[in-house]
Amino acid sequence: MATIGVVVLLLLLLAPTPYLAAADFCDNVKAAGAALSRNASASPVQFATATIGQAPDVVYALALCLGDVLDSTACGTCIADWFATVNQTQCDKVGFSYRDCIVVYGAGADILGAPSNATGGSGDNTPPFQDWNIRNVTADDAPRIVNLTFELLAATARMAATTTPKLYATGIMDMKRVTTYLDVYSQVQCTPDLSADDCSACLRRLLGMVNSTMSLRMGGRMGVTRCFFRYEAFPLYGARPMLSLPLSPPGPAPTTPTKRRSMLWVIPVAVVPLTAAAFFFFICYRRRLKRQRKGSRRAHSLEWQGKNSDFSLFEFEHLLEATRNFSEESKLGQGGFGAVYKGQLPDGSEIAVKRLASHSGQGFMEFKNEVQLIAKLQHTNLVRLLGCCSQEEEKILVYEYLPNKSLDFFIFDENKRALLDWTKLAAIIEGVANGLLYLHKHSRLLVIHRDLKPSNILLDSEMNPKISDFGLAKIFSSNDTEGDITRRVVGTYGYMAPEYASKGNFSIKSDIFSFGVVILEILSGKRNSGTQQCGCFINLLGYAWQLWEEGKWIDLVDVSLVSDSHSTKIMRCINIALLCVQENAVDRPTMGDIVSMLRNETMILAEPKQPAYINVRVGNEETSIAPESYSINDVSISITSPR
Repeated sequence: MATIGVVVLLLLLLAPTPYLAAADFCDNVKAAGAALSRNASASPVQFATATIGQAPDVVYALALCLGDVLDSTACGTCIADWFATVNQTQCDKVGFSYRDCIVVYGAGADILGAPSNATGGSGDNTPPFQDWNIRNVTADDAPRIVNLTFELLAATARMAATTTPKLYATGIMDMKRVTTYLDVYSQVQCTPDLSADDCSACLRRLLGMVNSTMSLRMGGRMGVTRCFFRYEAFPLYGARPMLSLPLSPPGPAPTTPTKRRSMLWVIPVAVVPLTAAAFFFFICYRRRLKRQRKGSRRAHSLEWQGKNSDFSLFEFEHLLEATRNFSEESKLGQGGFGAVYKGQLPDGSEIAVKRLASHSGQGFMEFKNEVQLIAKLQHTNLVRLLGCCSQEEEKILVYEYLPNKSLDFFIFDENKRALLDWTKLAAIIEGVANGLLYLHKHSRLLVIHRDLKPSNILLDSEMNPKISDFGLAKIFSSNDTEGDITRRVVGTYGYMAPEYASKGNFSIKSDIFSFGVVILEILSGKRNSGTQQCGCFINLLGYAWQLWEEGKWIDLVDVSLVSDSHSTKIMRCINIALLCVQENAVDRPTMGDIVSMLRNETMILAEPKQPAYINVRVGNEETSIAPESYSINDVSISITSPR
């Protein structure tokens, strides 16, 4: 028996360690990652390949940054960050990552594939990487939407194959011109060492892999080693799309030569006197305008001296040009204080232009003072004021342009809501909380928003939230707002704190109440305002309270969010929301408390007390200002009197 034991021991000692080869291969993977990060960031086309080590542990790797990643440092960081996540157990597998960069590595030489053989090379015969939206297109004209989406992808693929040196293209299908569905955005790219024919063949093969089930998805991405595509119903990139479909219709047919000749005699008779009259009125108008501007500048020159560096002064003529004379085609929305237009500056940057209506009730000094206050509010979760314009009767605000409209555009629509999973919604809730914390505590002046609601929370290209519309905000020089009373209650029913709606008392706790309502609307997909019945209650707050008391809080949550992996976090959010909407203002937490609750999952939460309005029907109308639906960058200037 002793002899057998010695033999077994010797066999174990002499046997190769099963993890030794994996360890060598893993070291080579990490070395490949360092080489790719360095070489891709130094490459003009942000692309690199690497072969590290010797057989049997040789590693073949490839990295490509997306065409819209213009910063070489960001490219290298993306690649390095991905390789930093590769651990010991993953090193014996083929890796494929898709973020701002594509990373591929493996043990076989064919993982790279020969660029000249991309049409059928072994490198592109690998199983594709794919990630699809869990929701399908449910519109009545779904087949047409699918066909239009494929038309967009095919056109974008053709453009990418001929766009050197990056072989990258983006596109948009303007669905509003042909159907009621959301606009669809596309992104396509090949590795830049392919020829145009090889890139085109790779993309055709990839698109051919999409089956009928995948084609109904509301978005998705798919790629092999040498090419990929992605499409979504929201912007995927910061720059403007390189391709727009459908193409503009052709212009009207030219007039026949015979008709043109027969009308030539009319031209001098009609045009000459009209031209003379127009020229005369133009000269008079220019002289009058010049006098008015001179007087206006003289009157306001002292007011604008020492202008705040936080914002710019725009010329009215420049804003006219940027918005195409405030055309209807450029109009984004209509608010209580005026219309909002999309504009484009000469450098290509997009802006949102708020043209205040003549009835806004503010003079030049009030306009200037409030603009300077708002310009000092600079936070990643607040819509940024870029500048303003004041010329005679015109008072205009210029804001950053946010392409994804407002939060209510997504959460109250079944199809669009599917674009926001729990991770994005949780980030939106925390982002809004951070914005309010800044207004209440960390900004130069204390600001109480007084009209927080989903339509006043805008979303940027990455779906990050930004609080907008400070038209009803109150600004203070200190944090002492207890006991402040207004004779004029302004805001939107359904989001108003009870002490403010009934007595005009407002404080930072008024915004806390509104924030709690917004959380419940985000989680449930239901409005608190309006005539929507919620269970046995006539508003969302009563329904949420009943379910919480019965331990059935999960019934409040929209079905798309129900998941065992997120249930604890969702329950915490409901608890926080109910703490925010408690009837007594003193019982509500501060924004500092709320941010801590959201970030610290181990923090013990208090049990909420009964919320306000538990059996009160609230309408969706606003008080003191005109009703408004969701809009893009629907920001306003306050018309409340200074304290």
